[in-house]
Amino acid sequence: MALIAIEEHWNLPELTAAVKALPGDRGDASIVFDEMGDNLERLDDIGDARIAAMDAQGVDLQILSLAPPGTQPLDPSPARSLARRANDLAAEAVGRHPSRLRAFSTLPMADPQAAVAELERAAGLGFVGTMVYGRTGETPLDDPRYDDLFAAAAALHQPVFIHPQIPSGPVREAAYSGFDPMTELALATFGWGWHLEAALAALRLIARGTFDRHPELQLVLGHWGELLLFWTDRADGLSRVAGLERKVSDYLRSNVHITSSGMLNPALLRHALEVTTPDRLLFSTDYPFQRPTPADIEQFLTAFPTDADRERFTAGNARALFGLAQPA
Repeated sequence: MALIAIEEHWNLPELTAAVKALPGDRGDASIVFDEMGDNLERLDDIGDARIAAMDAQGVDLQILSLAPPGTQPLDPSPARSLARRANDLAAEAVGRHPSRLRAFSTLPMADPQAAVAELERAAGLGFVGTMVYGRTGETPLDDPRYDDLFAAAAALHQPVFIHPQIPSGPVREAAYSGFDPMTELALATFGWGWHLEAALAALRLIARGTFDRHPELQLVLGHWGELLLFWTDRADGLSRVAGLERKVSDYLRSNVHITSSGMLNPALLRHALEVTTPDRLLFSTDYPFQRPTPADIEQFLTAFPTDADRERFTAGNARALFGLAQPA
């Protein structure tokens, strides 16, 4: 059985340095997680060592995505140059290992028109989608200035992966402070805040009518839907208030794909299958931050109700969404 992992991170040292050089209120403290254990060594490699790690895990193909926060905190000029640099390096890695790697593009979101141009350039290089975040500075992803980007993504069949990002400073202070610094950071990131931020970004796009204007646009959310799948009964009420054409849960089933991000919990799978359909679920490990073993993966796959659903999750849905050819 083929195994395609779609949220597998790498790192561009020049970009990390640029983010670290920003003032504290514009930087991203979660970069500290990149430096724990051997994460940094693994993030920096998109060559032979990564392929060896994939072999050890039983992953046939990875879709590379730059580790957070991407270029989102940067000013337009460095965002443009570093996004292009990242995409060129990722394209080179895919070229060296065409049977094992694909990539999501990185976009200079501080310059919306440049982001469209880079999305188009990356699509021409063979990128299979793009990864963005819910905020650029103080500008939310659903701001009308990004509508041309979503139009282009829909036209080019480039799915948009919304990755979690650290909450803004005022939100962190109001909701996640009062503990020691590392507990505050954990609470604001992987413990809770990351996932609310990504879910809210997707929900705002729905409420903004993005999918009514661009019905072909496809999103990807990690971590089993970033909590959004668990709150559809309440979120559906937004549709009436916001004047949407359909219920929020309908958009989730037609325009949003869900990936596991290394959270191989059968309870989460069962709930996802209650809320959405098997053709919307995708496998990922969130490498190198999560590293399930082949035994972990094999055990989890036994939780699927049918062989067909299992094969959709492991590879079939990814091939369909990202236009990946069947192996020869």
